Amino acid sequence: MAGQVAIIGAGLMGSGIAQVAAVAGWQVTLHDRSMEAAEAGIANIRKSVDKFVSKGKMAQEDASAAVDRITATTDLQDAASAQIVVEAVFEQLEAKQEIFKQLDEICADNAVLATNTSAIPITQIAAVTKRPESVVGTHFFSPVPMMALCELVRGIKTSDAALDKARKFAEDIGKTCVVVNRDVAGFATTRLICALVMEAVSLVENGVISAEDLDVACKLGFGHAMGPLATTDLTGLDVLLHATKNIHNDTDDPKFFPPELLSRMVAAGDHGRKTGKGFYSYDS
Repeated sequence: MAGQVAIIGAGLMGSGIAQVAAVAGWQVTLHDRSMEAAEAGIANIRKSVDKFVSKGKMAQEDASAAVDRITATTDLQDAASAQIVVEAVFEQLEAKQEIFKQLDEICADNAVLATNTSAIPITQIAAVTKRPESVVGTHFFSPVPMMALCELVRGIKTSDAALDKARKFAEDIGKTCVVVNRDVAGFATTRLICALVMEAVSLVENGVISAEDLDVACKLGFGHAMGPLATTDLTGLDVLLHATKNIHNDTDDPKFFPPELLSRMVAAGDHGRKTGKGFYSYDS
């Protein structure tokens, strides 16, 4: 199925999606607001595929060819020829809506406009376009080259054709898809992890159990590959805080209200692995 895909946002998620698409044979346009950011995204992709080569999981020529299929840009007009466009910028509704307004004018009528949001309702993002039927949620998981899941989310007006194209793209780049048929804030997976993490943080905050023992309990008691607080460190405390606030604002459900400890840790800059400290400490 390989064709042309544009990824909007060259951060961790965007570069991860760009990497797996390029490895699968897609021609990738990687967009960011500055060329420095876009090229940094490609540099991170090069480091990532080099690790696969060093571990014998990818041939050097395949890794080099994948990186060569990625073009950095700061011009959204370069997304015009893409069959699939995946927006992967920060979880802020206004920022996403502004991008989709522009993509609506730039992209071909038959292009699928996808958003990698983990919590914002797809319908709110699609509402600023003249083609809400073409907008679909493609929620990838971090780190994208390692995680096999893609959560596909229908907005109220998402068409079967757009969902089918998004599924084919995700499967073509090696992902297994689940479909969320109702456009609720947080969809299925983010609602589940946020509810678990908020309760986990509350238990630690109130001195009921240590972070280490809570994660051990979830791994050995429930068969989780990683405890919820270690998962939060990997995902980013700031990302989980933002996601749960989006869900709480949309639903007013108290179980999604963030504990004070989580808010204070984010304010202090302890965002998890990417900053070297979260619920655990990490070597730089």
